[in-house]
Amino acid sequence: MREGATLVGVGDVTQALTSELIHLNRGIAIALNRGLSSDTNEQLVRLQKLAEVWLKERGYRSFSIPPDSDRRKDKLITKLYHLVSHKTAATCSGLGWIGKNGLLINKRYGSKMSWATVLTDAPLIPDTPVSDSQCGECDLCVRHCPSGAVKGYHWSMVDPRKELVAYDKCRSLKKKRHDFTEKPNCGFCVTVCPFSRNGHKHT
Repeated sequence: MREGATLVGVGDVTQALTSELIHLNRGIAIALNRGLSSDTNEQLVRLQKLAEVWLKERGYRSFSIPPDSDRRKDKLITKLYHLVSHKTAATCSGLGWIGKNGLLINKRYGSKMSWATVLTDAPLIPDTPVSDSQCGECDLCVRHCPSGAVKGYHWSMVDPRKELVAYDKCRSLKKKRHDFTEKPNCGFCVTVCPFSRNGHKHT
Protein backbone atom coordinates (compact mmCIF):
# COMPACT_ATOMS: atom_id res chain seq x y z
CA MET A 1 0.00 0.00 0.00
CA ARG A 2 1.32 3.45 -0.93
CA GLU A 3 3.27 5.28 1.81
CA GLY A 4 3.16 2.25 4.11
CA ALA A 5 -0.53 2.04 5.03
CA THR A 6 -2.01 -1.45 5.14
CA LEU A 7 -5.45 -0.23 4.06
CA VAL A 8 -6.84 3.07 2.80
CA GLY A 9 -10.43 3.80 1.82
CA VAL A 10 -12.74 6.73 1.20
CA GLY A 11 -16.28 6.88 2.50
CA ASP A 12 -19.25 9.25 2.43
CA VAL A 13 -19.66 9.97 6.16
CA THR A 14 -22.33 12.67 5.82
CA GLN A 15 -24.87 10.88 8.03
CA ALA A 16 -22.42 10.63 10.94
CA LEU A 17 -21.31 14.26 11.03
CA THR A 18 -22.32 17.08 13.35
CA SER A 19 -23.36 20.41 11.88
CA GLU A 20 -19.86 21.79 12.56
CA LEU A 21 -18.26 19.18 10.33
CA ILE A 22 -20.95 18.56 7.72
CA HIS A 23 -18.84 20.31 5.06
CA LEU A 24 -16.13 17.65 5.48
CA ASN A 25 -18.24 14.78 4.24
CA ARG A 26 -15.52 12.46 2.96
CA GLY A 27 -13.76 10.26 5.47
CA ILE A 28 -10.38 8.81 4.54
CA ALA A 29 -9.90 5.66 6.64
CA ILE A 30 -6.27 4.64 7.19
CA ALA A 31 -5.23 1.37 8.82
CA LEU A 32 -2.05 -0.37 9.89
CA ASN A 33 -1.91 -4.09 10.59
CA ARG A 34 -0.29 -3.61 13.97
CA GLY A 35 -1.27 -3.61 17.62
CA LEU A 36 -1.55 -0.42 19.65
CA SER A 37 1.86 1.12 20.38
CA SER A 38 3.62 4.47 20.32
CA ASP A 39 5.30 3.48 17.04
CA THR A 40 1.94 2.61 15.48
CA ASN A 41 0.55 5.93 16.63
CA GLU A 42 3.49 7.80 15.11
CA GLN A 43 3.11 6.00 11.79
CA LEU A 44 -0.62 6.71 11.61
CA VAL A 45 -0.08 10.38 12.45
CA ARG A 46 2.59 10.51 9.73
CA LEU A 47 0.14 9.07 7.20
CA GLN A 48 -2.52 11.55 8.28
CA LYS A 49 -0.12 14.45 7.79
CA LEU A 50 0.80 13.19 4.31
CA ALA A 51 -2.90 13.13 3.44
CA GLU A 52 -3.38 16.63 4.87
CA VAL A 53 -0.49 18.01 2.80
CA TRP A 54 -1.77 16.31 -0.36
CA LEU A 55 -5.24 17.79 0.17
CA LYS A 56 -3.98 21.27 1.07
CA GLU A 57 -1.81 21.43 -2.05
CA ARG A 58 -4.98 20.89 -4.08
CA GLY A 59 -6.97 23.53 -2.25
CA TYR A 60 -9.06 21.27 -0.01
CA ARG A 61 -9.65 21.41 3.72
CA SER A 62 -9.07 18.53 6.11
CA PHE A 63 -9.50 17.60 9.75
CA SER A 64 -7.78 14.59 11.36
CA ILE A 65 -9.25 12.41 14.09
CA PRO A 66 -6.37 11.02 16.19
CA PRO A 67 -5.46 7.31 16.10
CA ASP A 68 -6.94 4.91 18.64
CA SER A 69 -3.52 4.39 20.20
CA ASP A 70 -3.60 8.01 21.37
CA ARG A 71 -6.46 7.17 23.75
CA ARG A 72 -4.03 6.19 26.48
CA LYS A 73 -2.47 9.63 26.51
CA ASP A 74 -3.87 12.47 28.57
CA LYS A 75 -4.19 14.90 25.69
CA LEU A 76 -6.79 17.48 24.79
CA ILE A 77 -6.89 15.99 21.28
CA THR A 78 -8.57 12.85 22.64
CA LYS A 79 -11.74 14.93 22.99
CA LEU A 80 -12.03 14.73 19.20
CA TYR A 81 -12.97 11.04 19.23
CA HIS A 82 -16.66 11.68 19.71
CA LEU A 83 -16.84 13.80 16.54
CA VAL A 84 -16.66 10.83 14.20
CA SER A 85 -15.71 7.22 14.84
CA HIS A 86 -12.90 5.42 13.02
CA LYS A 87 -15.37 2.54 12.76
CA THR A 88 -17.80 4.78 10.88
CA ALA A 89 -15.14 5.93 8.43
CA ALA A 90 -13.96 2.36 7.88
CA THR A 91 -17.42 0.83 7.33
CA CYS A 92 -18.42 3.72 5.03
CA SER A 93 -15.18 3.10 3.12
CA GLY A 94 -15.95 -0.59 2.68
CA LEU A 95 -12.96 -1.71 4.73
CA GLY A 96 -14.86 -3.81 7.24
CA TRP A 97 -17.85 -4.23 9.53
CA ILE A 98 -18.50 -4.07 13.25
CA GLY A 99 -18.21 -7.56 14.70
CA LYS A 100 -20.16 -9.07 17.57
CA ASN A 101 -17.14 -8.13 19.68
CA GLY A 102 -17.80 -4.46 18.93
CA LEU A 103 -14.56 -4.10 16.97
CA LEU A 104 -13.97 -3.21 13.36
CA ILE A 105 -13.29 -6.43 11.44
CA ASN A 106 -11.58 -6.53 8.07
CA LYS A 107 -12.08 -9.72 6.06
CA ARG A 108 -8.35 -10.15 5.48
CA TYR A 109 -6.79 -8.79 8.66
CA GLY A 110 -9.49 -9.34 11.25
CA SER A 111 -9.67 -6.90 14.15
CA LYS A 112 -5.92 -6.60 14.77
CA MET A 113 -5.85 -3.23 13.07
CA SER A 114 -5.08 0.29 14.26
CA TRP A 115 -7.04 3.11 12.62
CA ALA A 116 -6.90 6.82 11.91
CA THR A 117 -9.30 9.08 10.00
CA VAL A 118 -8.95 12.24 7.92
CA LEU A 119 -12.09 14.20 7.08
CA THR A 120 -12.05 16.38 3.98
CA ASP A 121 -14.22 18.43 1.64
CA ALA A 122 -12.39 17.05 -1.40
CA PRO A 123 -14.90 15.52 -3.87
CA LEU A 124 -13.32 12.08 -3.66
CA ILE A 125 -15.29 9.17 -5.09
CA PRO A 126 -16.40 7.04 -2.13
CA ASP A 127 -15.88 3.31 -2.01
CA THR A 128 -18.85 0.97 -1.62
CA PRO A 129 -19.76 0.83 2.10
CA VAL A 130 -20.26 -2.30 4.16
CA SER A 131 -23.75 -2.11 5.62
CA ASP A 132 -24.16 -5.40 7.51
CA SER A 133 -22.17 -7.78 9.68
CA GLN A 134 -20.36 -10.66 8.03
CA CYS A 135 -19.85 -12.60 11.25
CA GLY A 136 -22.58 -15.05 10.28
CA GLU A 137 -23.37 -17.74 12.86
CA CYS A 138 -19.91 -17.56 14.45
CA ASP A 139 -20.17 -16.85 18.18
CA LEU A 140 -16.65 -17.61 19.39
CA CYS A 141 -16.18 -14.13 20.85
CA VAL A 142 -19.48 -14.48 22.70
CA ARG A 143 -18.60 -17.87 24.16
CA HIS A 144 -15.01 -17.00 25.08
CA CYS A 145 -15.48 -13.51 26.55
CA PRO A 146 -14.31 -13.92 30.20
CA SER A 147 -16.59 -11.12 31.41
CA GLY A 148 -19.69 -12.14 29.42
CA ALA A 149 -19.71 -8.68 27.89
CA VAL A 150 -20.27 -9.70 24.24
CA LYS A 151 -24.01 -9.96 23.67
CA GLY A 152 -23.98 -11.77 20.33
CA TYR A 153 -25.96 -9.26 18.28
CA HIS A 154 -25.37 -8.56 14.61
CA TRP A 155 -24.33 -5.04 13.62
CA SER A 156 -26.09 -3.21 10.82
CA MET A 157 -25.66 0.29 9.42
CA VAL A 158 -29.44 0.58 9.66
CA ASP A 159 -29.20 0.35 13.46
CA PRO A 160 -25.61 1.41 14.25
CA ARG A 161 -26.35 2.37 17.86
CA LYS A 162 -27.37 -1.11 18.98
CA GLU A 163 -25.27 -2.03 22.00
CA LEU A 164 -23.15 -5.03 20.97
CA VAL A 165 -20.96 -5.13 24.06
CA ALA A 166 -21.65 -4.40 27.74
CA TYR A 167 -18.58 -2.25 28.20
CA ASP A 168 -19.17 -1.88 31.93
CA LYS A 169 -18.51 -5.62 32.29
CA CYS A 170 -15.43 -5.35 30.08
CA ARG A 171 -14.05 -2.48 32.18
CA SER A 172 -14.88 -4.32 35.40
CA LEU A 173 -12.77 -7.30 34.34
CA LYS A 174 -9.88 -5.04 33.44
CA LYS A 175 -9.92 -3.46 36.91
CA LYS A 176 -9.78 -6.91 38.53
CA ARG A 177 -6.89 -8.20 36.41
CA HIS A 178 -3.58 -6.42 36.97
CA ASP A 179 -2.10 -7.95 33.81
CA PHE A 180 -4.58 -5.91 31.76
CA THR A 181 -3.66 -2.51 33.18
CA GLU A 182 -1.51 -1.54 30.19
CA LYS A 183 -3.96 -2.85 27.60
CA PRO A 184 -7.19 -1.33 26.22
CA ASN A 185 -8.92 -4.70 26.86
CA CYS A 186 -8.11 -8.33 27.58
CA GLY A 187 -7.99 -9.14 23.87
CA PHE A 188 -9.65 -12.56 23.99
CA CYS A 189 -12.36 -11.48 21.55
CA VAL A 190 -9.64 -10.48 19.08
CA THR A 191 -7.66 -13.68 19.54
CA VAL A 192 -10.56 -16.08 18.96
CA CYS A 193 -11.98 -14.21 15.95
CA PRO A 194 -11.50 -16.38 12.84
CA PHE A 195 -10.82 -13.33 10.70
CA SER A 196 -7.95 -12.35 13.01
CA ARG A 197 -6.31 -15.70 12.39
CA ASN A 198 -5.09 -15.20 8.83
CA GLY A 199 -8.62 -15.18 7.44
CA HIS A 200 -9.16 -18.90 8.10
CA LYS A 201 -12.71 -19.45 9.27
CA HIS A 202 -13.30 -21.72 12.23
CA THR A 203 -16.56 -22.54 13.98
